[in-house]
Amino acid sequence: MVKFLIIRFSSIGDIVLTTPVVRGLKQQVEGAEVHYLTKPQFASLLTDNPYIDKVHTLSKNINDTVKDIVKEDFDYIIDLHHNLRTSLIKRKLPVVSFAFDKLNFKKWLLVNIKINKMPKVHIVERYMDTLKVFDVKEDGKGLDFYIPKIDNIIPEQKHSAFNGKYMVVVLGANHATKQIPKEKLVGIINNSGIPVCLVGGKDVELVSQEIEEQLKVPFLNTVGKINLNQSASFIQQSSIVLTPDTGMMHIASAFQKDIISLWGNTVPDFGMFPYKAGEQSKIFEVNNLRCRPCSKIGFIKCPKKHFKCMNDINNDQIIKHIQSLI
Repeated sequence: MVKFLIIRFSSIGDIVLTTPVVRGLKQQVEGAEVHYLTKPQFASLLTDNPYIDKVHTLSKNINDTVKDIVKEDFDYIIDLHHNLRTSLIKRKLPVVSFAFDKLNFKKWLLVNIKINKMPKVHIVERYMDTLKVFDVKEDGKGLDFYIPKIDNIIPEQKHSAFNGKYMVVVLGANHATKQIPKEKLVGIINNSGIPVCLVGGKDVELVSQEIEEQLKVPFLNTVGKINLNQSASFIQQSSIVLTPDTGMMHIASAFQKDIISLWGNTVPDFGMFPYKAGEQSKIFEVNNLRCRPCSKIGFIKCPKKHFKCMNDINNDQIIKHIQSLI
């Protein structure tokens, strides 16, 4: 038996993007036992994954985490977060480790000087590079996301219009400059000609209510009312997913949905675009905008105060693509 500990603390999308590593180790390394260390709030993303033998959660006191891990007597650590805390954990454990290269300097060049030296590969491929010594290869099966049976939703029981094709619209993102403006969403939804399910957390509940008041198509507003796995269930059964660059986008990729992704301050060149999503997936962005990308993560508001990276994305082109899919 060979025991592996994979470390990725956060967040939703980043954790989902590590699932090919989990699957690769379990399926391609004989006798592999795979454990995963993450933050407590993200453990539910992993507990139903059949390729993970045990999920560990990060304690507030890192020494408590180390005590928990050292009992397991791991053979190898696969560090897919690679920050100060993972370095402290690895320093306290006499275990061979392999770390993911975050390419921070190349990201800095792209954000601050607009010099693009990022490799033309997806971040999943860079995650997989940490397994080269074990001769584990990307299997082409994409991402994994497992929904507990208790959280499976039957959409038509929630609304009769949802017994056929419908679109999931993702509200919110960790940073405001990633979010799709509500006026843009209303325009796209009302001209799409398809029922929509709004999904998102409590942080965008007020926004969802403001959007709901203006909708002219059949809709379900689940924002702040259901958990993440239940939102994923709606995504799994949808025909189209309209989303910003956020964790839900990667969950949609795991179900190989046709994804319409709108990119604001971040860019697909960072390597986190939809991975092996539906064949009709399409990225919409404003190219050649001098201030973009303004961050590798995001801001509370547009530093230039115009938010052209989102506002100038052509609604008509998005609507045309949605209608071509339905």
